[in-house]
Amino acid sequence: DKVLPELIEPYELRAAKLREFLEDVKPSLCYDIVPLADPFGPSVTDPDLQCLVVSEETRRGGEAVNRKRLENGLPQLSLYEIQLMKDPDHSQNEEEKISSSSLRQRLLGTLLQPPRRDPALPLRPYVIGLTGGTGSGKTSIAKLLGQLGAFVIDADKLGHAVYVPGGPAYEPVVAAFGAEILNKDGTINRKVLGAKVFGNQEQLKRLTDIVWPKIAQMVKERVKEADAQGKAVCVLDAAVLLE
Repeated sequence: DKVLPELIEPYELRAAKLREFLEDVKPSLCYDIVPLADPFGPSVTDPDLQCLVVSEETRRGGEAVNRKRLENGLPQLSLYEIQLMKDPDHSQNEEEKISSSSLRQRLLGTLLQPPRRDPALPLRPYVIGLTGGTGSGKTSIAKLLGQLGAFVIDADKLGHAVYVPGGPAYEPVVAAFGAEILNKDGTINRKVLGAKVFGNQEQLKRLTDIVWPKIAQMVKERVKEADAQGKAVCVLDAAVLLE
């Protein structure tokens, strides 16, 4: 598994860079660059191949290729082993070799492109959307950014506040789903409400169409609050940010 696969460039871009490099090294050769959709690719099916370049750590993969070729009735490939270059500047958490995984780790915390200026948006506060599934580390990152001075908006907390009596979604949700979702004290029973929408796309959309715009409005109010406090950066921690 590759580290930080989200930061891997698209195949077309990587192939174009590789071709440029190879043609720069030896333009007289003919290069056929193909995408690998599985661990073996054309190495186990192409009868014209004669040699496979491997490294010390991929030699076993080369031997597996030759076993597959024999199964497919093809001649074995010569395995030419190269030495991997060491990266003298690798950190403790990075691989010793020169590695794209290390380069992707170093990209973390850098801007891939400058922020676009939108005349319709205020310059401050600068709002960062922080999203990801449960256990992905959103809360930890939000906490770190908060310690650095950012104003943190927790959409999960707003998602609870929106349902409380007097909250912006309380009355419309009760009107839509009935008094049977209420506890004796008048609060919304989230478990009963959840059972009504679980596995039912139509009912779930009915709920989110009520709740999400209310939460979005609460977020906008919090951003204004951050601005009033003079905060330069605002972080929105939200599991369903894009939706």
